[in-house]
Amino acid sequence: MRWLLALICLSFAILSSASTVQTLGGKPVEKVLVLKSAHQLQLINDGKPFKTYRISLGKNPKGHKLIEGDRRTPEGLYWIDWRKTSDRFNLAMHISYPNISDAARARREGVSPGSMIMIHGTPDTEDYPEQWFHTLDWTDGCIGMRNVDMREVWNLVKDGTLIEIRP
Repeated sequence: MRWLLALICLSFAILSSASTVQTLGGKPVEKVLVLKSAHQLQLINDGKPFKTYRISLGKNPKGHKLIEGDRRTPEGLYWIDWRKTSDRFNLAMHISYPNISDAARARREGVSPGSMIMIHGTPDTEDYPEQWFHTLDWTDGCIGMRNVDMREVWNLVKDGTLIEIRP
């Protein structure tokens, strides 16, 4: 009986968080575009950017992610496939890295492609205030944003949205 109650609570939590995603004039965000060289994340609707944010990348930002631990942000087509709150990074949205070609390349080369690439907020503690991170490439391969920007993206982008990450 406890499992049934837990299942009902989990279903309610998932559905209630999914229904809080905002739309723009009734249209959901159609795509997230990341331009690594410009340090920008753009929200795209009708093929045009309508909102642009400054982002931080992995500590080794140039080039496509090749192996776990290389501190690079991947490049290619992925999906925002789930989200969570994070004690360390505020809000976090998971990117579906590795995709099929990333996994196949890693398998051919006998390496781990890595995982858990996210768009997330920034630490904000007394020892490490948020403003320290905003202009640095400091992540292990994720896409970092100011917490205020991350809250806005969290509310505008639904799970299942395409994300394209370009060099």
